[in-house]
Amino acid sequence: MTRTEAQTLLKANGQEHVLAFWDTLDAAAQERLLAQIATLDFAAIGRMQAMLKEAGTPAAAAGAFEPAPVEEPEGDALAAYVAKGEELLRGGKVAVLLVAGGQGSRLGYEGPKGAYPIGPVTDRPLFWFHARKILGLDLTYGTHVPFYIMTSETNDAATRAHFEENDYFGLPREDVFFFVQGMWPALDPEGKIILDRPDHIFMSPDGHGGTLAALERSGALADMARRGIEQVFYFQVDNPMVAIADPSFVGLHAAKGADMTLKVCKKREAHESLGVVVVRDGHCAMVEYSELSDEQMERTMPDGSLWLAYGSPAIHMFSYAFLKAEAERNMPLHLAHKKIAHVDAAGNVVKPEKPNGYKFEKFIFDVMPNAKTLLTLAFDRTQEFSPVKNAEGNDSPATTKRDLQAKWRGWLTQAGIALPEGVPVEIDPAYALDAAQLKAKGLLIG
Repeated sequence: MTRTEAQTLLKANGQEHVLAFWDTLDAAAQERLLAQIATLDFAAIGRMQAMLKEAGTPAAAAGAFEPAPVEEPEGDALAAYVAKGEELLRGGKVAVLLVAGGQGSRLGYEGPKGAYPIGPVTDRPLFWFHARKILGLDLTYGTHVPFYIMTSETNDAATRAHFEENDYFGLPREDVFFFVQGMWPALDPEGKIILDRPDHIFMSPDGHGGTLAALERSGALADMARRGIEQVFYFQVDNPMVAIADPSFVGLHAAKGADMTLKVCKKREAHESLGVVVVRDGHCAMVEYSELSDEQMERTMPDGSLWLAYGSPAIHMFSYAFLKAEAERNMPLHLAHKKIAHVDAAGNVVKPEKPNGYKFEKFIFDVMPNAKTLLTLAFDRTQEFSPVKNAEGNDSPATTKRDLQAKWRGWLTQAGIALPEGVPVEIDPAYALDAAQLKAKGLLIG
């Protein structure tokens, strides 16, 4: 893009101020700014501006809702779903999609969150556990499960380097597909793009809902089509306990012809920070915990259980066809009023003391009302969910390592192996994906 082209584009969209400091910049800074301008999606920015104009109007009432029904298959039904899932895995019809754009800064770690060391014995990183589970699927079912990893501009290079340094954790390199999350500018209250330096537009990630557009833009959806993928397992990087593409989940989703299926677990307590899946106006939707009143969170059933008993930890199955269709839609936008560093008229960087601009995001669960068939499947959180979110307290490295240990020691007990209390254990997922596989091995290694 040339300066003239940029000027024409910006003027047509009322954003000429982006080049206000052009004559003060050196050639390298000018090129960087032009490169940023070339990435701007002015159709999306127009939607953001329209949303800002409506921001002062009262929000529509949330409306009445009920908790969504939860599937808990047992016996022959569960066995049938497992068989269906195993059939799809053996046939190479399942892909894995990981959202991994975050940094480990909240944990005091400099680098991609997926590189954070979490192994109780080895300090192996989160990425190791995820990749080795996929390798375990490959070995168990004699297949190749492709692994799609969404990074961010902040951590893409470091994530790729981490996989290179670790020889892709044993996975075939051709089965690992990295792609980068989209970035959006922030706007001031008048709808003007915010510069945080004379030569730089402030940008922030477009949210986990941006996964869909990024899959299309990067060619990942085309790669899935080339491979004949029919079902896609989606999860987030911070949970080393996740059961990746487990056959019962894959099979239930496929057997019932669902567009989307969500795993849900019993909440630890009424106010746990998990969204809840509800039915509202005949459609399934997600209500975030921050949108719930205390009364709604604490309401109980006659037996004393919580009315909103199940929470969503962002573990989903999608049909490929549904992902492809949703990638072509404009998703709803969500805005947040934030403190954003900006430049004043003289080009000086100002760090505001109160919110001065708006960031915009898309949320993956906004596709839920479009699903013709949407299911929720209950799972045992002691076996599948213990995220690393906080430096201390709940959902911290200490609690995750504790829960991993409890899980693996339980597997060993089922295999007839008793360990003295306090002896640490760590099991390679490529060796055993579950207690049954471990018991079948009949021995321990390494």
